[in-house]
Amino acid sequence: MPERSESDSRKLLRRLRDSLALPGKGQDRLDRITHLIADSMGTEVCSIYLFRDEDTLELCATEGLKKEAVHQTRMKVGEGLVGRVARTATPVNAADAPSERGFRYMPETGEELFSSFLGVPIQRVGEKLGVLVVQSKTARQFSDDEVYALEVVAMVLAEMTELGAFVGEGEGPGALHRQPRIFRGGTGQEGVAEGNVWLHEPRVVVTNPVADDPLTEIDRIREAVGQLRISIDDLLSAEALDKDQRQVLEAYRMFARSRGWLRRMEEDIQRGLSAEAAVEKEQSAARARLEQVPDAYLRERLNDLDDLSNRLLRILTGQGQDTGATMPDNPVLIARNIGPAELLEYGRKLRGVVLEEGSVGSHAAIVARALAIPLVIHAERITAEALNGDPILVDGDSGTVHLRPDEVVVRSFRDKMAMQAKAQERYASLRGLPAESRCGTVTRLYMNAGLMADLPSIDSSGAEGVGLFRTELQFLIRNQMPKRDELAKLYARVMDAAKGRPVAFRTLDIGSDKVLPYMKPQDEPNPAMGWRAIRVGLDKRGVLRMQLQALLRAAQGRPLTVMFPFISEHEEFVTARNELLHQRDREAAMGHPVPETLRIGAMLETPSLAFAPKAFFESADFISIGGNDLKQFFFAADRENERVRRRYDTLNTSFLRFLRLIADRCAESNAQLSFCGEDAGRPIEAMVFASLGIGTLSMRPASIGPVKSLLRQVDLREVRAVVTAAMAEGVESVRPAVMGWLATLPE
Repeated sequence: MPERSESDSRKLLRRLRDSLALPGKGQDRLDRITHLIADSMGTEVCSIYLFRDEDTLELCATEGLKKEAVHQTRMKVGEGLVGRVARTATPVNAADAPSERGFRYMPETGEELFSSFLGVPIQRVGEKLGVLVVQSKTARQFSDDEVYALEVVAMVLAEMTELGAFVGEGEGPGALHRQPRIFRGGTGQEGVAEGNVWLHEPRVVVTNPVADDPLTEIDRIREAVGQLRISIDDLLSAEALDKDQRQVLEAYRMFARSRGWLRRMEEDIQRGLSAEAAVEKEQSAARARLEQVPDAYLRERLNDLDDLSNRLLRILTGQGQDTGATMPDNPVLIARNIGPAELLEYGRKLRGVVLEEGSVGSHAAIVARALAIPLVIHAERITAEALNGDPILVDGDSGTVHLRPDEVVVRSFRDKMAMQAKAQERYASLRGLPAESRCGTVTRLYMNAGLMADLPSIDSSGAEGVGLFRTELQFLIRNQMPKRDELAKLYARVMDAAKGRPVAFRTLDIGSDKVLPYMKPQDEPNPAMGWRAIRVGLDKRGVLRMQLQALLRAAQGRPLTVMFPFISEHEEFVTARNELLHQRDREAAMGHPVPETLRIGAMLETPSLAFAPKAFFESADFISIGGNDLKQFFFAADRENERVRRRYDTLNTSFLRFLRLIADRCAESNAQLSFCGEDAGRPIEAMVFASLGIGTLSMRPASIGPVKSLLRQVDLREVRAVVTAAMAEGVESVRPAVMGWLATLPE
């Protein structure tokens, strides 16, 4: 790189920094910058386009185009050459712009006078903020040095946009971290909450994008990279690493020791960037490259590089995980993703959780349900927009998040919260009453649980017991396999907290989306239908035996209820049941107290089990329909796939006929039948299930009140008649008929 080019670049950045430091409104700064860049690069035109929203760019400042076009000219991502830069996050360099593919002529700008075009993305760590463009009348291809220099300038503009340099009071179409934003994701856990943002991983803020002394900055980057390499080597020397953890760290070490990575950052520093800004520029460029790569393995490396770059930035800035910030009142946790142990550490102090990733069956979702806090998943890019302390509204019912909401939204949201609180007060008055319908049918309402934190809800909700206790959470939140005695003490405390009410302990349900930190994940193309739940238990018999022994000892002579998950055929249940009976007899032979009564059941989560031999239904003390899994297999609709999981109605007549078949088979064999899952906690669905003869429903504690309230208002014989009549008409779903009938009932 020629020394003259380096000096010109640093000179431009210093002028840029000095210009930004001058007092004035955001628009004044933008106007000064476009003039400065056009002058420094010897072009007639320099324009800055910023995102007005995620799909629209707006011309926010220009030197050389018609001034009246500013804040009037807009385009969609992908539209014209500017839109192409925004979509691909890569430069467009054209000597004859009008002949370039995708060129769009905008007469209001007067750009027909200019032939050459160079546009580069204004982006920060993958967050697209806008496009920086220079144009000239002379038809010429801009040199590599000129493209590189403009990219460096764009990087500084990105940092200054991040810091709000172009936003005055009420200014700016893309005023980062100031404007109200709505994020539409998915429901991980229902409920609503108002609070303030608390970032799980605080953003690294680069306050010095331009540096005067490149030699000092190069020394800083080399020292920081050296510290990074040593820290990775130290982690790799740990003896407790498994094969997969070692592979991840080996990838880190490969990136950290890449000469090209360090060389490119040093070149950016020579151009005038600070060490921190150079790291972010390289991180942004790598993200842009990898996001275009179709290979899934290479895309996964994006996360490795992100993490490595963030580690390097924290070394350079000293902004570690503990920034000294104080958690705000009513904190709502914002994170890309989070593990169950980390979420449990926050505990009940959180009002809500919002994740960029996650799934309805994820560990975080299970813990959020246990803590009874709303969870929204797939809220894309919220970690880039939210700042600690920002006001936020979380609507877990609709999967919507309002960040920095305006007053109208806040008032409407508070009205909804007040209505829900009033309804809960009404439900509380039913706490001690049975879920007895007008026809005299009593439906037993149980709660789902998985943590000791759940158990206080058994009194407050009015639950008659625990229909599902998820034992895998105690395995998921640890870094190593729990010991038998530890589990026995935990299960005993659960039974103590239930105060004599029944608790159905589900044996370890791992696999699919629930992978133990200390167990090697299986490379399966379809894990939901792979090696999971009882299949793991029967193959890893030692783990199953250890858990069964812990349950038997926890009972201390009290009644014990155990159910096995994901039973697909009769023989699996027989084998698992015999193992439990064998362990009971073994405990008795050792002189340990055995349960007064032992009820053994199975979760019906695969359609195949509904057609099992009659002997299965006769040997099972109870059958629990695992609604979430059964529904996904019945409709062949992945419950983790937001595109399809809501596509099929639970009240679809085909599904209801199938449930009625299961109910009839259980009735023939006197096997108690329950329904466990999200749909059991939805009042309309619960009412229909009860009308089909499903006598026990298990749900999250907060749903018991609404379900009980509706069941006490209706005659289940009438509900069954409405459902049967709708089925006879050949409708796809009975929901319209049921809702129409409910509307006719007196208030």
